[in-house]
Amino acid sequence: MNEANLNLAQARAITRRQFFQQTGLSLGSMALGSLCSRPGSARANIAQTDNALALRPPHFAPRAKSVIYLHMSGAPPSLDLFDWKPKLAELHLKPCPEELLKGQRFAFIKGVPKLLGSPYKFAQHGRGGAWVTETLPHFSQIVDDVAIIKSVYTDQFNHAPAELFIYTGSPRAGSASMGSWITYGIGTENQDLPGFVVLLSGGTDPTGGKSLWGSGFLPSVYQGVQCRSAGEPILFANNPAGMDRASRRRTLDALNQLNEIEARQFGDPETLTRIAQYELAYRMQISVPEVMDISKEPTHIQELYGAKPGEGSFANNCLLARRLVERGVRYVQLYDWGWDIHGTGTGDDLLNQFPKKCRDVDRSMSGLIKDLKQRGLLDQTLVVWGGEFGRTPMNEARGGSIFLGRDHHPHCFTIWMAGGGIKPGISYGETDELGYSVVENKVSIRDLQATVLHLLGLDANRLSYRSQGLDQKLIGPTGEGQILRDILA
Repeated sequence: MNEANLNLAQARAITRRQFFQQTGLSLGSMALGSLCSRPGSARANIAQTDNALALRPPHFAPRAKSVIYLHMSGAPPSLDLFDWKPKLAELHLKPCPEELLKGQRFAFIKGVPKLLGSPYKFAQHGRGGAWVTETLPHFSQIVDDVAIIKSVYTDQFNHAPAELFIYTGSPRAGSASMGSWITYGIGTENQDLPGFVVLLSGGTDPTGGKSLWGSGFLPSVYQGVQCRSAGEPILFANNPAGMDRASRRRTLDALNQLNEIEARQFGDPETLTRIAQYELAYRMQISVPEVMDISKEPTHIQELYGAKPGEGSFANNCLLARRLVERGVRYVQLYDWGWDIHGTGTGDDLLNQFPKKCRDVDRSMSGLIKDLKQRGLLDQTLVVWGGEFGRTPMNEARGGSIFLGRDHHPHCFTIWMAGGGIKPGISYGETDELGYSVVENKVSIRDLQATVLHLLGLDANRLSYRSQGLDQKLIGPTGEGQILRDILA
């Protein structure tokens, strides 16, 4: 083999890692250098493992210190909850007007569907006369503490993309979730607990899956930690059989030394994240079981929520959410599955499944607001409730089904917000007389995201992270979101 061929063979044998080692520069160190050199950015703390989740100054004075977001996975029907339409009731089971169908596409509706008035009674409650369905008797008692927003819309009409869009700013998996952005931006108060906690109920994950609380392109120390209100609070966090806490400490010390060597050699920020996660897991072995034990709550508080220790219920999760923010957790996300009211059978219809789901959440979400208020925590805790899109004012009748249900509808839906800088006792936005389109004060998903960040003292246009050649933002790279100032106190 001549010298030229020998050199070529040697070059081909060198791995990319060996190449960057020999040149004194790794991809990880380039990435880390880019992060740490950003002008005026507190994100240089990523390189300091101990400070990854430490408190960082917001862009301006915040109105809220923490967020509890209650997501009803499957999209609850606003027309049967908060958006009373007498005209729709008058036209119940009449053919849908052609102008509502022309040029539209639906997930399941075919042909000319019939309009569907709500089968439930509505009444006005509170000082503002908010319309609330009879299926939410406890919520009707707290309407003066919440802002009901009837004019939200989205551009997604399938569950997973719509959920991803709300929580990551993109309908595709891979972007950072809202809780990750918030803990990245301002850190968290309690270093012995995760800054971002996820609690599930309803029997399964939300349709968007675990990407809804992933960190995406952000360092993985900012991803949500899924906890459970029944059984072992965090899977695989306990010591293996035969290992005591002192042994675990020695093991972690040895692992951290190895990881620190690797971090110095290759400069990969994820190695530093690994150290931080090991240390947080060690601290959580003591802190998490204590905070997740709702049996320590007085009986009258458990009854306020309808909570029962040992169950993996939405009620238990609401009580846990209060306990978590009370101890300094920044962002708590609850997902309750089972709201996909299509009407294909008794398991997803308006007369059987829908009232059951209302009973599942009514007492507990109302109890959460009452409990936060009586503890002086509501003013500093932003609570958001909603789904991923709306439901049609027409009966779906998929395949000739005789059960009542509504198809997916992106054009309008209702959410409510409370506490943390929100003006209480108001109704914002309106839909048309059939509940098909927004006619006043349209609210986009970007507007909702920008408003949540604003209440935490974060400018949605300044909160960014360089990835894939763009300054990535929760509200998207073009900065579309507008703050909903009319709903702010």
